Amino acid sequence: MTRVLVAYGSSEGQTAAVAERIGEILETEGCDATLVHLQHPPSPLEPAVYDGVVVGASVHAGSHQRYVESFVRSHRETLNRRPTAFVSVSLSAASDDAERRGTADELLDGFLEKTDWDPDGTLSVAGALKYSEYGLFTRLLMRRLGGKERGDTDTSRDYEYTDWEAVESFTREFATLVDGD
Repeated sequence: MTRVLVAYGSSEGQTAAVAERIGEILETEGCDATLVHLQHPPSPLEPAVYDGVVVGASVHAGSHQRYVESFVRSHRETLNRRPTAFVSVSLSAASDDAERRGTADELLDGFLEKTDWDPDGTLSVAGALKYSEYGLFTRLLMRRLGGKERGDTDTSRDYEYTDWEAVESFTREFATLVDGD
């Protein structure tokens, strides 16, 4: 059975939800998926024992989690020798404004440039506004940003913008790539 590592960083939980969905889809495609939150990885974590690797990270204050970047840098030679994919989760990807969506793509490209990683596939996917999980300061800041972007400022509820069909399609394509290797 094809073994795939799904390694991710998540701050409010949306990237974790995306990673879990990727793992579920990989399983339905006949892969053995292992999910690892990179903030607290098992020791040792050796990507070389997997047939493929999907890395996910979310954007906060203009950058992805440092610990995800560190993981990719530490294992870039291994990652560059096998089928890999990178999923970047951000609110900018949910924007109706093409320039803001372009920012999400630029952040994804910047991550790859900083880490010197060349994955076989990339996906920039919209995240979520999880007002119920934010502290007061973050809730107010995100309300302000949400008002600028989508107009979703009711802090008594959460908003999910993730295009699950895109995540599913991307993952199925990756499963074909790993299985064909």
